[in-house]
Amino acid sequence: MDLDPLQRLLAERACERVILDFVRRLDLGEPSSVAELFTEDGTWEWPDGERLVEGRGALRKYFGSRPAGRLSRRLMSNVLVTLTSPDTAISTAYFTTYRIDGYHGGQVTAGAPVQVGHYEDNFRKAKGSWLIATRTLFLPFGGPTPRH
Repeated sequence: MDLDPLQRLLAERACERVILDFVRRLDLGEPSSVAELFTEDGTWEWPDGERLVEGRGALRKYFGSRPAGRLSRRLMSNVLVTLTSPDTAISTAYFTTYRIDGYHGGQVTAGAPVQVGHYEDNFRKAKGSWLIATRTLFLPFGGPTPRH
């Protein structure tokens, strides 16, 4: 693929921003709004958890079902985006999740992360914006969410 280096850099950065915006919306924004970061036919899959959510409407409902009183912070690292064409890309990004349920405000004593894993994404450029076409979650380290 012959792509101008600046165009490649801009496309990779746009995909990285989607990856980071996803966790920002989950932790600090409106969780259901992460559906807007997916293509209309986008999917989110967790093979080991036997979950497959297909389509923007279903994604909005799934992520919008976050329990009231949940406090979470996700750390993203090792983000690697690779363009596969001028309008498609793949990525791998590691995450660490700190989370509690029953949060009522104030500072909480930090505990161990409840999840450590990675996402594998396929991106597609649609109407000038880079969006997630498929996201697959791999979770080698996980446990229950503690209550505060």
